[in-house]
Amino acid sequence: MAIPIPATHRDLLFGPIHGILSTMMQDGQPQSSLVWVDYDDTYVLINTTLERRKGRNMRANPKVTLLVIDPQDGSRWIEVRGKVVEIQREGAETHADKLTQRYTGKQRFYGDIYPVAQKQKEARVIVKIEPIKVSLDAIF
Repeated sequence: MAIPIPATHRDLLFGPIHGILSTMMQDGQPQSSLVWVDYDDTYVLINTTLERRKGRNMRANPKVTLLVIDPQDGSRWIEVRGKVVEIQREGAETHADKLTQRYTGKQRFYGDIYPVAQKQKEARVIVKIEPIKVSLDAIF
């Protein structure tokens, strides 16, 4: 069962704040990527492609960690340790457009961020991450 994200830190998953997603390489080394983040009140959502390193890593090993730091206060952050419970293609381009609008103010992922021709070269997906452990803020 997914651990709910505390109301005090949900804004970090809904604002245009970049997250750092860590996945595991096949050799056991962690790999981190800067990502756009979303939350559907149950799962943390990441939009990527099956061809990218993080996409390949998550298909091979569903254990991930996401760190999002408040850009206005570096001691306010959320770390979500979780597991990938679903990788879906349906709705992924629409979701990418939604994130493009949130993070850049532009309308379309393909056309405004990446060339439209790129769409034919990759399988865009929404990754649903079930929060298993949530940590908040630094204590000094």
